[in-house]
Amino acid sequence: MNLIANENFPLETTLLLRNVGYDVLAIGADFSGISDEEVMELAIETKRLILTFDRDYGDLIFRKNMKPEKGVLYSRFKEMPTPGELFKIMIVLLENQDLNFDNCLTVVNPNQVRQRKY
Repeated sequence: MNLIANENFPLETTLLLRNVGYDVLAIGADFSGISDEEVMELAIETKRLILTFDRDYGDLIFRKNMKPEKGVLYSRFKEMPTPGELFKIMIVLLENQDLNFDNCLTVVNPNQVRQRKY
């Protein structure tokens, strides 16, 4: 699975995902400073799932009609997990055979996973 880690997604977690075989572009390291719209365009062009803590992606999908084919995984936590904890959460989600991220905004919090198709 090909991923884009938004600028607010911890680089340490990105590196852990790479270490287990995920192809992850790190916006903060590879494309620092680009806009959310540019991240969406890059995800659309490269067919990657966006990993983010930025709720603005919902607006881009549903108000600006930017719809990355591989989806957006929005993590919403009151307290930021450590990079290692976040890695474990991401692995559970990404390897869950019951979840299909394509054409979905997936919202994750400590108690649930919700998906909204687009």
